[in-house]
Amino acid sequence: MFRLTPNRIVATVGAAALAAGGLLASMGGSAQASTTAALGSNWYAAAPYLMPLDNNPPNPTDVMAATGLKAFQLAFILAPNGGGCSPTWGGTAPVSSDTSVASTISAIRAAGGDVSVSIGGYGGTKLGQTCSDPASTAAAYQQVIDKYGLHAMDFDLEEPEYENSTAVANEIGAAQILQRNNPGLYISVTTPGTTSGTGWFGQQMLNQAKTDGFTPNNFSIMPFDGGFNGAASQISALQQFNTMLMNTFGWNSATAYAHEGISMMNGRSDSGEYFYQSDFQTVLNFAESNHMARYTFWSVNRDRQCSPPDNNGQTSGTCSSVTQNSWDFTKYDVEFAGATPPTGTPSASASASPTSSPTSTASASASPTSGGGGTCTAAPWNSTTAYNGGAVVSYNGHQWTAKWWTEADTPGGAAGVWTDNGPC
Repeated sequence: MFRLTPNRIVATVGAAALAAGGLLASMGGSAQASTTAALGSNWYAAAPYLMPLDNNPPNPTDVMAATGLKAFQLAFILAPNGGGCSPTWGGTAPVSSDTSVASTISAIRAAGGDVSVSIGGYGGTKLGQTCSDPASTAAAYQQVIDKYGLHAMDFDLEEPEYENSTAVANEIGAAQILQRNNPGLYISVTTPGTTSGTGWFGQQMLNQAKTDGFTPNNFSIMPFDGGFNGAASQISALQQFNTMLMNTFGWNSATAYAHEGISMMNGRSDSGEYFYQSDFQTVLNFAESNHMARYTFWSVNRDRQCSPPDNNGQTSGTCSSVTQNSWDFTKYDVEFAGATPPTGTPSASASASPTSSPTSTASASASPTSGGGGTCTAAPWNSTTAYNGGAVVSYNGHQWTAKWWTEADTPGGAAGVWTDNGPC
C-alpha cells in the first residue's frame, strides 16, 4: 500500500541526517541501544509506526509523555539499494554501523518504553527479494535483533515483494526461524487490505504460513488506499479477513480474531480517503469487543495538524490533513493497550474535524437513548452499545437481530444492519 515512505515524498538523505541529528541532540543518546526487559505484548500490539530518520520525526519521548504510549514500531528495514543480503534503514543506512536509531531506541527505553522494528513497507527492495533462502533472510534479521536487543519485529509484506512467491516464502520462513531461535519474540505480519479482507497475494501469504506451520502473534491488514472511507468499510474488511483466517487455518471466529490485527492510516490517505478520530474510536470499539490481537496505525510522524489543517487537500508524510490536536490518534493505541492517556481520552477530540465522513458523523452524533421495548422480552436497543452479529434487541415494539457487528445503527435504519423479526 502507499505508505508515504521516502520513495513517495520529497525526502533527501540530507534531510534524514538532519532529522536524526535533531533526535540525537535532543535526547543525548548513546551510540548503542541498551537492552531492556520486554514490555507486555499488549504494548507491541498497540505500537504505532514511527519513521525515526525521515518524515520530520517527532521526539518520541515527548509523544510518550503526552500520551502514555510505551512502544513504537520503527520503520523500515530494507536491503541495500545496491543489492545484497544485509539489513539497512531505508536501503541507505547500514544497521551494522548505525548510531542514530540506536540512540532513539535508548532514549525510548530510558523513558520506560521499548520498540518493535518493522521490515519491508511500501517500495524499496526487501531482504526477501535479495537473500537466497529463508535461512539467510533470517540471519540478516537476526543482526537487527542482536544490534538493538529486540523483543518484537513486524513483517510488513507489501509491493513489490508481496507479488513474489519466492520472496514471501523467504520472509515467512525467516519469521518462523526467528520465532524458534528467539523465544518470546513478538512477531506481527502486516499485509495490504481490500474490501474482501485481503487480496489474492495476501491469501497466498496466508497459504505459505499454513504450509510452513507458522503462526505469528497476529496477521494484520491495512484497510486503506483500496476503496475505503471511514470505520464501517474497515470493519467490514476485518470481518471478511476473519472469515479468510478461519477458512485458511481451520480456526473458529474467536480464535481468528485473537490472531487478527489492523493497521490504519490517520487522516487523509494517499488515495484521498479520510479517517477521522471518530473512525478510530469506532474501530477501537470493534477491536476490543472482538478481542482482536493488534490495533495500530501509520504513523506518529503524521499525528499532528497541518497548516492549513486540510493541507490544501493533499496528503502529507508529516501531518494528517485533518483538524486535530497533536497525538490524537496515538491515544487510541494507548487505550487499546489498556492504559489511560494522561491528558484524557482521545474521544474528547473526536468531533475536532468539521467535515467528518458520513459514517463518522453518524457514530459521533448518535443519541445515547434507548429504543422503546414495549412488551418485548429482548433488551432495548441502545445507541452506545456495540453489538456483535446475532445479537437480539427490541426497538419500537419489534424484535431485531444484528446481521453483523454494529454500533449506533438504528434498527430499521438505512444501514440495513438489523433483521426485523416482527412485533413482540
